[in-house]
Amino acid sequence: MVQWTRANVALTIASALVQSIEIQARPSSAVQRARAKRSLLVASCLLVTATLGWSGNHVIARAVANHVPPWSLNFYRWVIVAFIMAVAGWRSLRNDWPHIVEHCHILTFLGVVGGGIFGTLQFIGLKYTGALNMGVLNSVAPALIALVSFLIFRDPSTPSQMAGIAISLGGIVAILTQLDSAILQTLSFNAGDLIIVANMGLWAVYSACQRLKPAMADTSFLFVLAVPAALVCAPMALVEYEEGLRLATDFESLGTLLYASLISSILSYICWGRGIELIGVGRAGAFLHLIPLFGALLATSLLGEQLGVHHVVGFALILTGVTLAVRHPIPVRQARARRASSRKTIRLKSSRR
Repeated sequence: MVQWTRANVALTIASALVQSIEIQARPSSAVQRARAKRSLLVASCLLVTATLGWSGNHVIARAVANHVPPWSLNFYRWVIVAFIMAVAGWRSLRNDWPHIVEHCHILTFLGVVGGGIFGTLQFIGLKYTGALNMGVLNSVAPALIALVSFLIFRDPSTPSQMAGIAISLGGIVAILTQLDSAILQTLSFNAGDLIIVANMGLWAVYSACQRLKPAMADTSFLFVLAVPAALVCAPMALVEYEEGLRLATDFESLGTLLYASLISSILSYICWGRGIELIGVGRAGAFLHLIPLFGALLATSLLGEQLGVHHVVGFALILTGVTLAVRHPIPVRQARARRASSRKTIRLKSSRR
């Protein structure tokens, strides 16, 4: 299998990222251009911080995969997040409490799926697969979200979106099989890769269902996300404790716990939400493709993992599919109006000649 250097990783994925970002219309006035430029600069810094934080979490989780019990780690992680959010955002929490009580069922579901189960399966999957695979497979999230939104909420879709989802799934197959037909024939996939793919399905469900949550402050939402997440992890953390799998008080364990709590769960989430507010979810979504870039650079530099052709091929397919899958469908009437307008323009030009 041909190996790729870190420079190849950066050039390949960064160039694909640039191609995936949509060029937006420029504001008309100088003041608007200056504000848009400043907002884009601030948003870019925030979104890069968020994706770098999540990428670092993958690498750290892989490094301590056989040292830290996953359910216990995720339990204490969300306990810390809940405590910090309760102290820092108690005023917002008090104001949002009626909405929290009214929508407690969906908020509990989001906490269990998006916080408890998803967060733990990340650590479990990284026991058996590399952080590099984790980063590349994470790139399929937008396509899976589009698929889940169609299946659950019947969001409108187009043939190009469905084709994009299929292409993205082809990228997953490239990663799972390592472009080796023997693996596909025998179905001898890596267990960690399968866990990560299933976990991305959970993330897609969590992301698609976020439309059901009420409007509230970030601190309030993180609190109500953390509480059910910690509760669902508690029984399995107790089982780990009884089996002797306990969270140690050494540097590796405590460092991982603090990073997962403060950086991955709080800092990255807040930076991501603020970045979306500044430039919109469409443009912010393109920054998700920095996760495999940062993950590849960190995994090859710190963990000594090797980037293979199947990683590049898989990411290229996933990126192509995601680009098609996240396009918003144009309503039929609007599309017909555009075609009619275009034909009318052509006729006018022809008559002037």
